[in-house]
Amino acid sequence: MQQHTQHFLELAVTVQALRFGDFTLKSGRQSPYFFNAGQFCSGNALHQLCKCYRQALKHAGIEFDMLFGPAYKGIPLAAALASEYALPRENDQPRDIPWAYNRKEVKDHGEGGNLVGAPLSGRVVIIDDVVSAGTSAREAVSFIQAAGAQPAALLVALDREERGQGELSAKQELAKDGIPVISIARLQDLIGFLGQAKNLQQHRQAMLDYQTLWSAS
Repeated sequence: MQQHTQHFLELAVTVQALRFGDFTLKSGRQSPYFFNAGQFCSGNALHQLCKCYRQALKHAGIEFDMLFGPAYKGIPLAAALASEYALPRENDQPRDIPWAYNRKEVKDHGEGGNLVGAPLSGRVVIIDDVVSAGTSAREAVSFIQAAGAQPAALLVALDREERGQGELSAKQELAKDGIPVISIARLQDLIGFLGQAKNLQQHRQAMLDYQTLWSAS
């Protein structure tokens, strides 16, 4: 397991962004765990999370020009990650990276439109909290392409590695469309982490059962 993956999972448990129990997902599936990036709601927690995002993106070796945060949870993530890149880290030079986000509804006054921030151009990394079925990711891809820019990758904190619209995972489906998915952690990483954490081992079997039921082919 990568160091940034281990750090992320420990942090997510500490701030209760990762919870275990019985949850109904947006998809209607019953899940033994739930991930809520909204729990990274302090300056330090968000800072630590974005360091993990930066390391995951560096590890993937993806070249990009700007960041895009889909409304709503992607907005603070894109802003914080752009700020993180403005600082030198582990022999990486600081970069002044443009970022933008979309509105859920088109604004009909002031500057108008449904894009806020830098104009979409070049290679754009979409940053979000989690990928499940990939619905919001596809909406972001269409939005970026309509502006004449190129979606370079989808960057998420957690890849649930579940089936998307068919038998493939959302990651596999997006990859077929030329959009790589980069994650700080995957479901498989989380299961391995639970096996190491003595106070969380009781949740591991439920996770394995869920993986068997909903994992992609």
